[in-house]
Amino acid sequence: MEDWVSIGYLISAALFIFGLKKLGHPRTAPFGNQLGAMGMLVAVITTILEMQLTGDGVIDWTLIAGGLILGSAIGYLMAKRVQMTGMPELVALFNGFGGAASALVALSEIQKYIGDADTLPEGLALTVTMIAAGLSALVGWMTLTGSLLAMYKLKGGVEIFGKWIKTPTWGPTWLNPVKVLLFLSVIVMIYMSIEEPTNTTYMWGIIGVSCLLGIVLVLPIGGADMPVVVSMLNSYSGWAAAAIGFSLGNDLLIVVGALVGSSGAILSSIMCKAMNRSFVSVILGGFGGKSGPQMQVQGEQVAIEADGVASVLNDADSVIIIPGYGMAVAQAQQSVSELARKLRAQGKDVRFAIHPVAGRLPGHMNVLLAEARVPYDIVMEMDELNDDFPDTDVAIVIGSNDIVNPAAQDDPNSPIAGMPVLECWKAKHVFVCKRGQGTGYSGIENPLFFKENTRMFYGNAKASLDKLLPMID
Repeated sequence: MEDWVSIGYLISAALFIFGLKKLGHPRTAPFGNQLGAMGMLVAVITTILEMQLTGDGVIDWTLIAGGLILGSAIGYLMAKRVQMTGMPELVALFNGFGGAASALVALSEIQKYIGDADTLPEGLALTVTMIAAGLSALVGWMTLTGSLLAMYKLKGGVEIFGKWIKTPTWGPTWLNPVKVLLFLSVIVMIYMSIEEPTNTTYMWGIIGVSCLLGIVLVLPIGGADMPVVVSMLNSYSGWAAAAIGFSLGNDLLIVVGALVGSSGAILSSIMCKAMNRSFVSVILGGFGGKSGPQMQVQGEQVAIEADGVASVLNDADSVIIIPGYGMAVAQAQQSVSELARKLRAQGKDVRFAIHPVAGRLPGHMNVLLAEARVPYDIVMEMDELNDDFPDTDVAIVIGSNDIVNPAAQDDPNSPIAGMPVLECWKAKHVFVCKRGQGTGYSGIENPLFFKENTRMFYGNAKASLDKLLPMID
């Protein structure tokens, strides 16, 4: 029967791996989600059967069934009710829940030993168990509080105490005395828990300090860095699961935790590159770009009405559309899709340029465009299209700011200095669909809006595009 359990875990791990592979493209992502859900179902059933057959623990079928039904109902309702603009917050919340689940399992494992000291492992086994449980608690509770704070910020919560709070630092931003002391105190308590495994004080101390560490890590971070924070916390939740897998001796938890942790770390690396951040600094909780006296923007923003935009578009041969979070807020993806369809029907070359950090989450814009049935073959990454802007007649920016900001290249003191951006200002005409003259999420002024070839198409993105659509021949 042990062989059947191993086979069940192997099938589950394979489903997770293939599901993760399918998530790499919008066309196959729904099937990837289904494979992942199926893998989790196989894992749960295999674990329950293993407990039933080996007699390892008391199985309360009512509690198990209630948990499955309640959890499924909550997940279904949240997935059905959440808007696409709220998806980043939901992902941040799920990251926190994943970390907390691993930490709770670690706490349960330690409590089991404390309740029956005779079951305590000895020697190296005890050391591994306590270290794994301590690290799982550290990463899990840190992920929970950090994710909750990230979700709060993504939802536009008021700035705590009026400002993003920064604790004292020396050297690099991640080398922070508060963070270092909190982390070292956890390490000390993990060591003490090995020396006194039946003393619960150390584990509760680890939990308290880890919760505080999660808040300290995320609290100083501004809104522009939130996408990196979410991907980093996703990685942390995976490593927490892997750590508790070692404590329980569960190979599947180790494999799945490593998959989530490594994929989250890879995603963080991609996001850091896209935002000109240091990967090591981000992983250790250091964020933010350069600062100093910024270049003064010269000129004025020139507005244009829908008929003027339509006139230029009707004469254009090539168009690149750049979507951003403003499109998601206005729920304008269907209107954008219809605009692309009408332009393509005229024989124009229409493509979409997606920056890696467009929106509030990696892939946010891809999902919105897929929802609006924009053909996958005209949705391209930044690196594929940046060289084409000089030969493009019209670039349409819809609700974007930082990802099309030339200050990233021109102003060495800008907070986004060195960040790769979409060089749309090199197109012959640039239309920016924007609600008003305010700055973007990061609060940085954008010189693009003041350039001679840029016209500001003010208003709600959906309303503006719906007014424009009938004017396209």
